[in-house]
Amino acid sequence: MHSLTTVDFLTRLATGVACGALIGVERQWRARMAGLRTNALVAVGATLFVLYSEAVGDAGSPTRVASYVVSGIGFLGGGVILRDGAGVRGLNTAATLWCSAAVGVLAASGRLALAGLGTVVVLAVHVVLRPAGRLLDRAPAAGTDPDATVRATVHLVCERKAETPLRALLLQTLAASGLAPTGLRARREGESTSLRATATISGDVASALEQVISRLSLEPGVSDLHWHTDDEESEGERPRALA
Repeated sequence: MHSLTTVDFLTRLATGVACGALIGVERQWRARMAGLRTNALVAVGATLFVLYSEAVGDAGSPTRVASYVVSGIGFLGGGVILRDGAGVRGLNTAATLWCSAAVGVLAASGRLALAGLGTVVVLAVHVVLRPAGRLLDRAPAAGTDPDATVRATVHLVCERKAETPLRALLLQTLAASGLAPTGLRARREGESTSLRATATISGDVASALEQVISRLSLEPGVSDLHWHTDDEESEGERPRALA
C-alpha cells in the first residue's frame, strides 16, 4: 500500500493552491464576486479533503470524497447565484468555483500535470470565449430589422456616497453617445444605490451602449453594471453585461 509522504502531501497541496490562485487571479482582475482568495480556498479545501482520504489509506475513499466535494461545491455555488430583476447573476462565478474544486481534486490525486492542464483550459474559457460571446451578442437575430427602435435599460449599482456624480455621469455619457434618456430611477438600499436609466435606440443596441458601459466601468464605487432591452426583460432573459 502506498503511503502518502510529507513531500507528496506538500507538493499536491501546493499545486492545488497554485491552480486555484491562477484561476482566481483572472476573476479578481475582472472584479468578480469570487476572486483570488475564494478560488484558492475552494481549491485548497478540495485538495485537503481528498488528501485526507489518501492519508488514511482507504483505496476507495478518494473517489467517494471527490463526489462529496462536488456536492458541497454545488451548495457553495448556489450561494453566489443572485436574481437581479428578470435576470440572473453569478452563474459564471459558481461554475468557476466548481472548476477550482475540480483542479484541486486532480492535484490531490497526484495528477499534477492534469491539474495544470485543467487550469489552463478554465483560463482559456474565460479569456478566449469572452470576446466570442460579445460577438454573438452583437450579431442581429435572424428575421429582425436592423433599423428597428428598441428601448434599453442601463442598470448600475454603486456606493451611496457616489450616487450623485455617477448619476450625472450616466446621463452625460448617454448624451455623448447620442442617446436621449427617457427615464431614470434610483433605489437606495443601505449603503448602496441602484440606478436604472432607459433610452430608445435604433440599430445595433450593443454598439450604441458599448461606449457608455466602458466609460462607467472605469469609475470607482461601481459594483455592478449591465444592460438589457425591454423585450429581454419581458421574456425573462439574462441581462447582457459588457463590463
